Amino acid sequence: MDLLSILGFVLASVALIGGSMAKGSGLAALLDTAAFLIVIFGTLAATCLHTPVKTMKHALAIVRWVFVPPQADPEGLVERVLEWAQTARKQGLLGLESQVDGEPDPFVRKALQLLVDGGEPDVIQDIMEVELDAREEHDLAGAKVFEAFGIYAPTLGIIGAVMGLMAVMQNLADPSKLGPGISAAFVATIYGIASANLFFLPIAGKLKSVIKAQTQMRSLVVEGVVSIARGENPRNIQTKLQGFLT
Repeated sequence: MDLLSILGFVLASVALIGGSMAKGSGLAALLDTAAFLIVIFGTLAATCLHTPVKTMKHALAIVRWVFVPPQADPEGLVERVLEWAQTARKQGLLGLESQVDGEPDPFVRKALQLLVDGGEPDVIQDIMEVELDAREEHDLAGAKVFEAFGIYAPTLGIIGAVMGLMAVMQNLADPSKLGPGISAAFVATIYGIASANLFFLPIAGKLKSVIKAQTQMRSLVVEGVVSIARGENPRNIQTKLQGFLT
């Protein structure tokens, strides 16, 4: 559980709702059905128009990483690679065969299988780097969906504000409707700017940091497996992999 993300979400909500109440507007001032429809539904519609279905599904699947990121234990991963190196040194590469089926991570399992199959180091590296780049690109595409939300939301907020002001201009003869109309116009602007800067863009940023950490761990695995395939000394492998932990 990412406590910092939870704290950020809570503080963002407090800043928005508490600020409105502190200014005397009250919570009710932030509730406007028309503004919600224009900004939130409009933002969703615009993002759906340019996002492939597969990418949208992946974005919704990985958004949980903001609060529950994939478990990362780089020190433990280095120890596992060193155990593989020791096993390969004592029993040969086929001694790692029992490790393959029990490996839960598909990426690591594929790298180990290539190693057990006796692949050349350069071949293993080429195959796994293609896999690494493809996974990173796929995950980043999901994160960019929330960037798109953050880009479109403020613009839709302005559109909502203009539409609200148009309604105000149509009721200039009735002063009782001017105040609520102008207030509703500003609510749309708040929806757009606040949702983008307090939620959508921070979510995209957090997802990118999680993806970067995952890519680094996978790079560690690739480097370790290739080093084992080259027959390098476990001590040298350990020294090399320590660089990933800084």
